[in-house]
Amino acid sequence: MRVGLIVATLAVMSCGGGDDAPSRTYVMGFSPIPARFDPSLVGRTLDMWALRADAGIVLQEPPWAELLAGQDPEALVRANPLGIAELFRAKGLRIIGSIDPTNGLDRRSESGALVAAGRSLSEPAVRDLYRRYVGAFVRLVRPERLTVASETNLVRATAPAAVYAAVVAAANAAAAEARAQDPALQLMITIQVEVANGRLPGGAGAGITRDRTDFPFVQALGLSSFPTLAGFGEPEELPLDYYARLAAEVPLPVLVIEGGWPSVNVGGVQSSPEEQRRYIERHAAILDAAHAEGWFQLTFTDLDPAGFPAGIGPFANLGLVDVSLQSKPALASWDAVFHRRLQRR
Repeated sequence: MRVGLIVATLAVMSCGGGDDAPSRTYVMGFSPIPARFDPSLVGRTLDMWALRADAGIVLQEPPWAELLAGQDPEALVRANPLGIAELFRAKGLRIIGSIDPTNGLDRRSESGALVAAGRSLSEPAVRDLYRRYVGAFVRLVRPERLTVASETNLVRATAPAAVYAAVVAAANAAAAEARAQDPALQLMITIQVEVANGRLPGGAGAGITRDRTDFPFVQALGLSSFPTLAGFGEPEELPLDYYARLAAEVPLPVLVIEGGWPSVNVGGVQSSPEEQRRYIERHAAILDAAHAEGWFQLTFTDLDPAGFPAGIGPFANLGLVDVSLQSKPALASWDAVFHRRLQRR
């Protein structure tokens, strides 16, 4: 799920406790996507989730319209993600970056901004804009990890072959540019877990060996998981090796970059706040089994559909607080996991 230019990161906080205290291997956090695109809500949202996060994510689509109009990539980074990254860094937050060149709400097609402009990632000139923007992002924001393509197996399974080929070319060029700017940066893509586990249409997308071959620069694997969209009715139906089996297929560190479970009925999906709470607890056990290195719930708060593009419905009620920032039962379960001792890396 991607919605315009969304940026964030999460705080490094000590969890305390002795050597016998329960521990976790993964940093935890959110983005500060507010319930509505109201600047006053961003700070309030951040203040609330920063108390229960020790890592964070700067997430965005490239500003395609501005790039196509000839604006300087470095100026565009300074205008938005850099300012937010500096705000979080001043709070002592670690920064993970994720830049998505495609359409986060519809992997069958290209970015809506590119389509509106009559342009395509298949054009070498457009891919070069992406490469330059990623380079500027790395140079200025300085994330410790960065994804340069999102849900690649879902793109491969559902989009025209030319779109997937363009994503492969764009991501590899951007990765080379990113590494030139920061040789220590750990580069990633994300894969859609339900597709990889054969739970969503597109059998050709099952598994992740092809993704590792097409994106050889990958040093860690980002995961995107929305189990209810694949027919899971109860959190306990998720196998404990749901992520571990993917990590075993292509041995790499894994981080959940986006995902969640709704707290209300959505379309044919039946859920409740209590069911969402149970998902947070089950998800922690799945992450433990995979020895994961990151868990980004992404949306801390529910989203007001009126302020977001069409298609946001299935993702509008994944927050651990509602649109008024009132806590749901799942928040207490998240907090209990967060207060386990973090094994430092």
